[in-house]
Amino acid sequence: MFNKTPRSGNDSSTGPKFRARRFGGSSSSSSSSRGSSSTPRSGGSTSFAPRTGGSSYAPRTGGSSFAPRTGGSSFAPRSGGFSRGASSGGRPYSNGNRSGGSRFGGGSRGGRGNGGPAGLDPRNFERFINKTIITEVEEVFIPEHKFADFMIDDRLKRSIIEKGFVTPTPIQDKSIPHVLAGRDVVGIANTGTGKTGAFLIPLIHKALVAPATRILVVVPTRELAVQIADELKSLSIGLGIYHAVCVGGVNIFPQKSALRRGPQFVIGTPGRLKDLMEQKALNLAPFETVVLDEADRMLDMGFVNDMRHVMLQMNSNRQTLFFSATLSPEIEKLIGEFLKEPVRVSVKTRDTSKNVEQDVVHVESAKKLDTLHDLLTQPEFSKVLVFGRTKHGVEKLAKSLADRGFKTESIHGNKTQQRRQKALTQFKDGRVAVLVATDVAARGLDIADVSHVINYDLPTNYDDYVHRIGRTGRAGKRGKALTFIEGQKRG
Repeated sequence: MFNKTPRSGNDSSTGPKFRARRFGGSSSSSSSSRGSSSTPRSGGSTSFAPRTGGSSYAPRTGGSSFAPRTGGSSFAPRSGGFSRGASSGGRPYSNGNRSGGSRFGGGSRGGRGNGGPAGLDPRNFERFINKTIITEVEEVFIPEHKFADFMIDDRLKRSIIEKGFVTPTPIQDKSIPHVLAGRDVVGIANTGTGKTGAFLIPLIHKALVAPATRILVVVPTRELAVQIADELKSLSIGLGIYHAVCVGGVNIFPQKSALRRGPQFVIGTPGRLKDLMEQKALNLAPFETVVLDEADRMLDMGFVNDMRHVMLQMNSNRQTLFFSATLSPEIEKLIGEFLKEPVRVSVKTRDTSKNVEQDVVHVESAKKLDTLHDLLTQPEFSKVLVFGRTKHGVEKLAKSLADRGFKTESIHGNKTQQRRQKALTQFKDGRVAVLVATDVAARGLDIADVSHVINYDLPTNYDDYVHRIGRTGRAGKRGKALTFIEGQKRG
């Protein structure tokens, strides 16, 4: 959330790049630390060898691409890819054929693209894969402020400094003074850049100065609501700041009880907030400040009418803070509806995906699980987020991996909030090494040191792809993302 000396532990920027290698042969390790069996899958070698016809990393003559052995799967981006430097100021990996949408091959927002029910068309998707991370000299950010410089309550200032945070991130440095001044703010920044701190710090100060202040934070997912609540608690220990988390998927009655106590902060998802308002348990008229966090994701998830309903119930003289990772015509329309003469702060100095080494895995459908197994047995796959398309598919895959000895959990919409939060906590803490998820986990969540993202199923659209792979390569670190392409054999 803040600029701080990185913790020790897994940093994918210092790890090995993908190198051509074959499974089998000499042994490198007799066991994976992640709980998978060290029993060889074929032959008598103690190394992890694929089954007959499985995937392999066999280099082509004179190149570093991963070409398959006979009948196998491989890492091999198609020729004719693009240069990372070609998208000056825009999204990476554009093929110049966007025609009105942010997905591959155009299409309107909310559709499923050319890939039909499976998501993106793999024939187009490969062209957006690039294994090489360009080493570039980045502009060094020099903050205008330190946290000690901000005009905030001394108790809050001490809480921040005691946590070891000295200088704000760019979005915090540029946003906090305007929020403190009571201005409406539009903040455009990549995920993992400290957006949560950019609004929590000045709003905690506001609640300390005027304890009767009511602040609403609207987010797209239950997980993000809990994460923001955790950050709020961490920053306001002993300061007498109270909050309520109002999300779906859990019993509504404890949330009603929490609201009756008059918390300064209410953090919730649009659907549950609307339910509470309709049941007369939440009156938004006294709320003077509203934060719309991950607004682009709420739009993608179809919450726009619920967002409008919430905003209409609020005081017209409110302060509105609007944070998003992208800025589309639809987002501009919402900004025009909800904000008054906002200050715009954009710190998208580089795209998240430029930190991520990306590649595809050509795989036959029948060998898809075996290919994933062979990848996960490699030691550099230390903390892996695997994305599936459906709730049922994610749960089935997680159970299959667990049966094979991997420490695996899953999160999807059919799980209760308590079970989803438990799975996330175990993954964050390192007790689970593989987390299988639907796109509910792809936006907003801050999970440190994810070594790899694997798109086991293709995402529906380009934005989902970008935000999936954005779970790795965070906070200036390097990450790796692999996308499974079924039935697309090399010529």
